[in-house]
Amino acid sequence: MAFELPDLPYAYDALQPYMSKETLEYHHDKHHNAYVTTGNKLIEGTGLEGKSLEEIVKESYGSNPGLFNQVGQHFNHLHFWKWMKPNGGGTSLPGKLQERVDADLGGYDKFREAFINAGTTQFGSGWAWLALRDGKFEVMKTPNGENPLVHGATPLLGCDVWEHSYYIDYRNARPKYLEAWFDSLVNWDYVLELYEAAA
Repeated sequence: MAFELPDLPYAYDALQPYMSKETLEYHHDKHHNAYVTTGNKLIEGTGLEGKSLEEIVKESYGSNPGLFNQVGQHFNHLHFWKWMKPNGGGTSLPGKLQERVDADLGGYDKFREAFINAGTTQFGSGWAWLALRDGKFEVMKTPNGENPLVHGATPLLGCDVWEHSYYIDYRNARPKYLEAWFDSLVNWDYVLELYEAAA
């Protein structure tokens, strides 16, 4: 079962002005496509063929770095496109999410600040996350293609802070990108869907 590049769930220009058509064309058509193509080559003969993507991510972590980098990023991006939507963001979260954010993270403002800080302070390439671990929400950051799956947690929301995700639109202003992403693009309904599935 080969990995496949999914279509974007919206038009290439649907996330403007916060994420440009050009960024999505490069990010999806070139970068994500490369993870898929390389991942399909590297998985041959590993004995992991036919396992679920989550299993392959977990089993290749630490044992097959070349494969892990590709499948980790494929997993992350499959969700990344769905974590965004036109007219996303906003401060009113679905009830179940808001309850957990209030209980575990001290409310929306503290959650937003912690998430943006995680992405800003991730040195080099990586990701900022909202994850579920032991029934509680936590904000995390990971380098390169790592994600909460390999740290015993379930990813509920992730923002890509590799330069290819923001450099065309924001140049080196990563905090500005993170703020725009969180405030205007996040698809909270998809976060809720993942939370309900994990809970």
